[in-house]
Amino acid sequence: MPMNRPVATALAAALCLLTAACGSSSDGKAGDATAEAAASKTGYPVTLDNCGQKETFDKAPGRVVVMNGASVAEVSTLLALGLGDRIVANQQTYGNSEVPGRAEAIEKLPDGAVKQNDAFDVPRETMIGLRPDLVLSTTAYGFDEKNGFATRDQLKDVGAHSYVSPQGCDQDTSKMTIADSYRLLRDMGKVFNVSDKAEELIAVSEKKIAAVADKVKGEKKPRVMVLFSNMSMGGNDFSSVVAKGIYNDILAEAGGANAFENASEGSFADLSKEKVAATDVDALVVIGYNDPDPAAYAEKLLKEFPQWPAARNSTYVTLSDSMYLGPSNDLAVEKIAKMLHPDAL
Repeated sequence: MPMNRPVATALAAALCLLTAACGSSSDGKAGDATAEAAASKTGYPVTLDNCGQKETFDKAPGRVVVMNGASVAEVSTLLALGLGDRIVANQQTYGNSEVPGRAEAIEKLPDGAVKQNDAFDVPRETMIGLRPDLVLSTTAYGFDEKNGFATRDQLKDVGAHSYVSPQGCDQDTSKMTIADSYRLLRDMGKVFNVSDKAEELIAVSEKKIAAVADKVKGEKKPRVMVLFSNMSMGGNDFSSVVAKGIYNDILAEAGGANAFENASEGSFADLSKEKVAATDVDALVVIGYNDPDPAAYAEKLLKEFPQWPAARNSTYVTLSDSMYLGPSNDLAVEKIAKMLHPDAL
């Protein structure tokens, strides 16, 4: 999978009410009042300013295509909001999930019989043929014509809206935080008129994370290595090691620190075996991306570097979608905190 490309984008969402120009009354104020009343009843129209492009929805989308993007952020968000029946073609899967039943639910979604192109995603012609009214992409990469994808303008020409997830506009996910997961939930809540559900999910997550953070406050922060199992993204032995991004925000809430945060300016570090061996690692977080046995990978690493404190104590946890942009970051915070600070929790 093309995990070497970044995965997700900062955006600002705004609810847009109808203006007087949308009313038929010659009285501007009366037209405004009529439009506002209609909007309050239906929740529409809704306008998102997404990567500098305005997308205005007059109704909830009913034919959604979820592009791959080496992510499950978008499909998991839709499922968490109860919108799985709106998806006509989903290309995202992690193979497993911290949320009971989610991996199975994703597996059951239609894939649109898509044959992915060399960029591991939906080709332009196939996309147009799916007749979507909304296309979701983790980053702007998914709408780049040179990669063989339909552009946002081309989608608009056939009546389809498009959306790039938080931190995906410039394809630099190094500044991504848990707040971006909440932004994605809020935006989809507005688009599909299920904002109450989105806010409920956010409130529960915030409460759980705050409770964990309070329990580990003041504890020594172990140095954690976060990496994807059995995945190569560069030229060195360890090219899937996380340096920055939402992973670090999750670690901080769980009472830990990234052992390789300074190893790269981007989201991932491409490290030699010597560099990894020379770093004290207190704990491992191994993310299984379509890997059926990430625990075996973790145990192999601990044997390879017996000098690590993590190896001496066999301190590791395996995760999947909760460690990523999406609606379940609270689960990652809880699991990592229990590994790092078992006495506190």
